[in-house]
Amino acid sequence: MMVVDVRDMPPEQWRLGVETRMLVSARNGAKHLCIFEQWIAPGAGAPTHSHPVEEVLTVREGEAEMWIGGERSIVTSGQSLIVPAGQLHGFRNSGTTMLHIHAVLASPVFEATLEGATEVTRRWDQV
Repeated sequence: MMVVDVRDMPPEQWRLGVETRMLVSARNGAKHLCIFEQWIAPGAGAPTHSHPVEEVLTVREGEAEMWIGGERSIVTSGQSLIVPAGQLHGFRNSGTTMLHIHAVLASPVFEATLEGATEVTRRWDQV
């Protein structure tokens, strides 16, 4: 049995105003999921990108403008956005306080391709 302690996972600064903490991934033994949390300052967020697998973004605290393709919505605490595999999507903190997001990807490795890019970003591979 494996127990994962979030305190063992150091936070990462992904971009200005975005701190990420990986909870579960291939790096600590997951075979099918990647779970992480982000804290996003007002105005900051994730640029339009896609993943090869489904993703679920749940707002724990705050307010986010989220989009899939050309469709946009405000998502608030307790609400989730289900992003189909391969769909361009993104979000930004549209509120005035820190946004806390819980994210789940249907893969043990985080892979993302920014809109218009050909190179894939990978995080949390096995070590």
